[in-house]
Amino acid sequence: MSEKIFRPPDNKANWRIRLYEIIFEADTPKGKLFDIILLWCILLSIIVVFLESIKGLGTKYSFYFHLIEWIFTILFSIEYIFRLLAVKKPLRYALSFYGVIDLLAIIPTYLSLIITGSQYLIVIRVLRLLRVFRIFKIRPLLAQAEILTRALKASRGKIAVFLFSLLTVIVVIGTIMYVIEGPENGFTSIPTSMYWAVVTLTTVGYGDIAPQTPIGQILASFVMILGYAIIAVPTGIVTVEIAEASRKSLTTQVCPECLKEGHDKDAVHCKYCGVKL
Repeated sequence: MSEKIFRPPDNKANWRIRLYEIIFEADTPKGKLFDIILLWCILLSIIVVFLESIKGLGTKYSFYFHLIEWIFTILFSIEYIFRLLAVKKPLRYALSFYGVIDLLAIIPTYLSLIITGSQYLIVIRVLRLLRVFRIFKIRPLLAQAEILTRALKASRGKIAVFLFSLLTVIVVIGTIMYVIEGPENGFTSIPTSMYWAVVTLTTVGYGDIAPQTPIGQILASFVMILGYAIIAVPTGIVTVEIAEASRKSLTTQVCPECLKEGHDKDAVHCKYCGVKL
């Protein structure tokens, strides 16, 4: 990576560039080594949580498990601070997807000092393993993951409209079923009836609440059939967007300014902020 990106005025900026290359870039030997060590630490920390949850082991080796958890948490905390120091806009990184995941990966251990058992939530560190695709250059999987990500982003507006419409349908159906069946048949309130509508529309069908009257059963049959049609809508939306995203060829190069990926292979500047790649 060229040092012209940061235009450093002093040695301190040069130090930040080197730190950025090690932490954020997997193309350099030092960067790849750092990422591999990081992945192993994440895996080991998750294994420790799994072992601690086993009753016999958790009781017998409780002290050692907690000690190892704190060692990993301190290491990840230092790494998180270095990531903030390496970028020009720390807040932007902190609010990014990986930035939020990195923060959530260390909070549970500190939270366990207040809330007992919250340390088990550190299994969220498994999400940090998503970096493995970029680190080891698994190109087929990288390409597919990028396509899926772009498709989901492109379809979020349509999905939002669909979910709002679905919520409206659930409110109407739940209210009608409440009027038809009433508390005597288990539909004790409109929220309870809405819960039944959600379970029926999604074709889950727990069976804890069921209509007893003929009219209610007719409505339930209609809702069941409607459920199959509703399931097909988001599937179709995402499928179209996946087909559209597949036509484009992008890389996973990270912009040093805005930390975004998904640039064209022949891109010289970031398409989001304009900084030279």
